Amino acid sequence: MHNRMQTLTKQEMDKIHEASLKILETTGIVFNDPECLEIFKQHGLRVEGKKVFPAAKDVETALKTCPETFVVKALNPDNNRKVGLDDFVMLPGYGAPFVTLPDGSQRKSEFKDYVNLVKLVQTSPSIDMNGFLLVEPCDSDHRAAHLDMLLAGLLNCDKPLMGTPINRKAASDCVEVLATAFGGRDQLMDHPATISLINSLSPLQFSEEMASSLVQLVKGGQAVCVAALIMMGSSGPITIPGVLTLQNAEILTGIVLAQLVRPGAPVIYGSTSSAMDLKSGALACGAPELSMFVNCTAQMARYYHLPSRSGGGLNDSLVVDAQAGAESALSLLTAVNSGINFILHAAGILGSYISMSFEKFLLDEEVAAMIRRMIRPMPVSEADIDVESIIKVGPGGHFLTQSKTTKLCRKEIFQPKLMNRSNLESWTAAGSPDLRRKATDKLEARLESWTAPDMPASQRADILKKAKELADGAPLLAT
Repeated sequence: MHNRMQTLTKQEMDKIHEASLKILETTGIVFNDPECLEIFKQHGLRVEGKKVFPAAKDVETALKTCPETFVVKALNPDNNRKVGLDDFVMLPGYGAPFVTLPDGSQRKSEFKDYVNLVKLVQTSPSIDMNGFLLVEPCDSDHRAAHLDMLLAGLLNCDKPLMGTPINRKAASDCVEVLATAFGGRDQLMDHPATISLINSLSPLQFSEEMASSLVQLVKGGQAVCVAALIMMGSSGPITIPGVLTLQNAEILTGIVLAQLVRPGAPVIYGSTSSAMDLKSGALACGAPELSMFVNCTAQMARYYHLPSRSGGGLNDSLVVDAQAGAESALSLLTAVNSGINFILHAAGILGSYISMSFEKFLLDEEVAAMIRRMIRPMPVSEADIDVESIIKVGPGGHFLTQSKTTKLCRKEIFQPKLMNRSNLESWTAAGSPDLRRKATDKLEARLESWTAPDMPASQRADILKKAKELADGAPLLAT
């Protein structure tokens, strides 16, 4: 019985690779976008109807031009972040249609929720990048919702953010707004300002929306994360190696397309595949199989010398409870320990992507901070060992009054903001607060601590003007 997660051997990864190539050669991948099919044809790939059949040489050529690491830049250069190799970023939840309230009830998410989540990202010491679709605001006009969310991210947060891969127009609009914000398209080509999530449609398909978004974003110099979400026994095989092979075939094909559009385009190899709950047929995000996929996905990405993506604080709980905490901590810790570079859903998500919780955002943030402390490099020098101090204190003494203890106590020992370390009497005297209540109590002050990022008035005006032009008469809430 092993006491660590499985390490795939080179031979096992070779088997997955070769099996993936066989699938591509014999079955192919369906693309539901005519422009993509034309791109494949122009570069000599076999295309039959809507099916594309990438050959081994096509995959090999694409992988040669993919960067192993890249920088995603922010409006505040101090917040630029590297992605790949040993560098990683954490991002908030993505795609939730609901907000979970402290009492456990859900309501439809609104644009004000989106803005408040962006403010939490801006004030977060643990979340490195802003997201997209943090929630789906029901009060935003569907024609301009992508612009509302993009503006909310740009105007309220100066960290890097995710792009808008909803469809061809949304992706094109994203590049146009970014060019305005960053001083022209030329400024976007060396280092992307966004990373966008491009999901395959398993098994063995790409939707028109995702495929066309990939093309527009890559043309505009933006990074894409090509990812699969496969359910074992439903949209994919019942075995983990089978799913790893299927998702690998899909991801590699998306990467081939990106490199055909622009060789050297930064891409991320991603997955949030997991088990299907056999009782309900639903996706099980809190299942141990998800963490197994995270671990193996990171290894397959390194096999191809690519940055990797997985989910972070994923869970199946509908409320902020012990289940949510346990499942989220396990998946987030697995992502970090496995070497995942782009960790989406690191804060706030509940119920298999169904909702975001402000309270859970704060709790996940604290778990993320604890994990960062765990992986912080520990120097082992003579000064750190400090044998003289140990000899000086001697048998039966204590170190409380040592000058080094006073000097380093706040730096060396993690101090939680929400987790309880009080004894029973102190905790009872404080009203016996549970974590959810403590998070609720701190939320308002946290939002009030937000200050608008520095941005010249002319730059802000230009961004809003461009967004209004692209909205083509649809109302914008972000103004």
